[in-house]
Amino acid sequence: MRLYFLLGWVLLAQVAPAPAIAADRLAGSRPNVIVLLTDDQGYGDISAHGNPIVKTKHLDRLRDQSLRFTDFHVSPTCAPTRSALLTGRHEFKNGVTHTIAERERLTLSAITLAQVLQSAGYATGIFGKWHLGDEDNYLPSARGFSETFIHGAGGIGQSYPGSCGDAPGNTYVDPFIWHNDRFVQTSGFCTDVFFRQATTWIDQQRQNAQPFFAYISTNAPHAPYTARPEDAELYRSAAPSEPLAHFYGMIHNIDQNIGRLLDQLDQWNLAQQTLVIFINDNGTALGHTVFNAGMRGAKGSAWLGGTRSSCFWRWPGTIQPADCTALAAHIDFLPTLATLGGAEITEQVQRQVEGRSLVSLLRDPQAAWPDRTLFTHVGRWPKLADPSQGKYRMAAVRTTRWSLVSPDGATHPAWQLFDLQADYAQQHNVIEQHPDVALRLSGQFEEWWQACLPQLVNENSIGPRLNSFAERYWQQFGGQPTAQDLKRMDPTQPIR
Repeated sequence: MRLYFLLGWVLLAQVAPAPAIAADRLAGSRPNVIVLLTDDQGYGDISAHGNPIVKTKHLDRLRDQSLRFTDFHVSPTCAPTRSALLTGRHEFKNGVTHTIAERERLTLSAITLAQVLQSAGYATGIFGKWHLGDEDNYLPSARGFSETFIHGAGGIGQSYPGSCGDAPGNTYVDPFIWHNDRFVQTSGFCTDVFFRQATTWIDQQRQNAQPFFAYISTNAPHAPYTARPEDAELYRSAAPSEPLAHFYGMIHNIDQNIGRLLDQLDQWNLAQQTLVIFINDNGTALGHTVFNAGMRGAKGSAWLGGTRSSCFWRWPGTIQPADCTALAAHIDFLPTLATLGGAEITEQVQRQVEGRSLVSLLRDPQAAWPDRTLFTHVGRWPKLADPSQGKYRMAAVRTTRWSLVSPDGATHPAWQLFDLQADYAQQHNVIEQHPDVALRLSGQFEEWWQACLPQLVNENSIGPRLNSFAERYWQQFGGQPTAQDLKRMDPTQPIR
């Protein structure tokens, strides 16, 4: 049966008015879908959100033309967010508790959004960062993507012991990219390369008259901070440091590519048939030193600054531009896009999905929206360690009004409580004034943690002797690992 949206209690969201849209124009309407996901660009790293340095005129345009979820949340780091977005459930229940050390692998029992849309007749393509397993059976080509154009690991040129690594010596300029079943050496800066390939592929699907799902997942502006020289130069005088000049330069380059993509959709007369969604994968990695939209924390934290994401949904003529203040999350993508794509949802997928469909809010951002409880945990305890060692370190429980955070605990909690209606900046701990709220939310955390433990399937995994991307690279182009390579890639060594 088709998945519409899942249960809860009633909360009336206070939002700007927008015309309601008939249900039959959304559910089963089968739009083309483009998801734009940037890496380490935070909510505050957009000029329309108040950033005083970076200029993002095309993202600002996309935002102005979109329904904007203003309280939308992701995970604190890269692979966890991708796992939750593509499966509709918390990353820990996908076995993803880190970004390396086999704990970035998406459990093979999970069904992905790409598989669900593919079953509904969509062409599916990924361009850029995958970061959910680099071995053959974990690659996107085995998880529902008919077109694969990716780098390995969590970033271009990264390499870690075990399963997580990119092509040896890869760089942001002219990178070697895994294209379906072989490496190709590309020409140009990585973000330009990914958008160029995605646009070419979209053109092919357009000519085939087949609905498509294009997942454009950039590795920029993730470190190393190496923008194109001309882009970094735009910010060198205004940014307080050289790394920030490159960070903002990479965002400028992303912005330019988004502008070209939107213009191309217009030229092809595809805009009204195409839903374009923009989000970022976690809080900013660097921009909080300049501007963080009044939030506490950044990438790698359970504070709101570590999880709040931009979330723009643009579908001209169908979704009206407006703000929506409902509490939403990455786990809502699969049920929402499955509904829009007219996909039949199997029992297995229904059991898997924890998110809820956003379709009612896309129709009317003032629609009643049940309150909900979301869980955040940074994970990242040492390899082969007992997860309980980090149970209460950088963990949070969130409802629309309340945020319960344990930033410093380990085996014992250090809960702090914040009333977000009065204190979105999370500056005033009110746990003594509301002990009943803290007790309720901490009890929900305990139940959630126990439900996660049986699904932490990667905790004791030992990876392959060589990174899969490195091994494929040497097989295709010749060469073999050096003694230094073998030592660096040794999967039996502890990683922290």
